[in-house]
Amino acid sequence: MSCLFNSLQFFIPSLSSQEIRNRICDYLEENGPVIEGVETSLLLSLDGAPVEYISNMREPSTWGGAIEIQAACNIWNICVTVQNRRGDEESDIEFIPVVGGVERSVVLEWTGGHYEPVR
Repeated sequence: MSCLFNSLQFFIPSLSSQEIRNRICDYLEENGPVIEGVETSLLLSLDGAPVEYISNMREPSTWGGAIEIQAACNIWNICVTVQNRRGDEESDIEFIPVVGGVERSVVLEWTGGHYEPVR
């Protein structure tokens, strides 16, 4: 299972990591917005057909990233701050819902190859 979905599960304990992954994939499949003014299906088709991207993302071993974080923000009305902790590079990246408001904020740490919830 991808560390991103495991990390999100820490903040959404009512769902399993796979259920979170599936909800995000369903959202993307329904063309839910991830970037204001850009069709999600067009965004996902940069790497091939959107159906292929989503099908691949449903696999437990596929790593999630920025697109999935943004989808999670929109689905659960959360602000996700990703603490970028790669080597000497340290910065925070904030993801906010493009639809709806923020009901709560969560923090994830990213080391360039691994997400971890900040508890």
